[in-house]
Amino acid sequence: MTSFLLRLCPVGLAVLLWEWVTLSAGSPFFPTPYDIAVRAAQLWFSSPLLTERFWLDAGPSLARALAGWLAGALIGVAIGLAAGQWRAAAGYIDPPVQFLRSLPKPAIVPLFLLVFGAGDVMRVGLITFGCVWPVLLNTLQGVRSVDPTYLDTARAFHIPAARRVVRVVIPAALPQIVAGMRVTLSLSLILMVLSEWLLADDGLGHFLITAQRTFEILDVWAAVVLLGLIGYLLNVAFLAVEKRVLRWHHHISQGAS
Repeated sequence: MTSFLLRLCPVGLAVLLWEWVTLSAGSPFFPTPYDIAVRAAQLWFSSPLLTERFWLDAGPSLARALAGWLAGALIGVAIGLAAGQWRAAAGYIDPPVQFLRSLPKPAIVPLFLLVFGAGDVMRVGLITFGCVWPVLLNTLQGVRSVDPTYLDTARAFHIPAARRVVRVVIPAALPQIVAGMRVTLSLSLILMVLSEWLLADDGLGHFLITAQRTFEILDVWAAVVLLGLIGYLLNVAFLAVEKRVLRWHHHISQGAS
């Protein structure tokens, strides 16, 4: 309990400093944290738990972000395993991967609009496209760094190639795969907001850009704070799952140290 309170101290100090600065500035473009919290409560947290408006704004956004994140992770892991296992495949995969991952994601939006239209397919596709590359590269690095002794032992026991991948390669590369997925979790929220700025009629990105265009400054700040809160809670949930899935890895690391 004490350590939890100590971790909250920097947050509390930051909020107090923010409150003091905004009160001193007296600018309508920089509302106080109290005003932002009140407005966020009116919009999304006035009911016993969450308002209907919350599910209308945040529900579609979360669905798109998580769908694109999961799709990107699956594709990245699949390609990374193939390229890491077979050097010949890596030679063909590496040039297009390096080219595609270097493309600025906002520059891809017009192309996705032309190809997929302005619906959810475009939005989930854009998020997937952005999330593939960190997971792919982490998976590739993880597969290539598997201890050769593990693979030699598996071959010595005549374990089939497919089973070696499932029982040896994937567990050994899993810490780096999970690290790539954690990085892309926040990236999926960024791309979700970007995709909802264009021709969307729901979602937090649509709410944010509409508030900006109508000069609802308090709503803009409330949306930004809600996005940060959602990102924080998703990260906490992911870390809890990671700790459980990689419990064996943490035990090995602590034993080695």
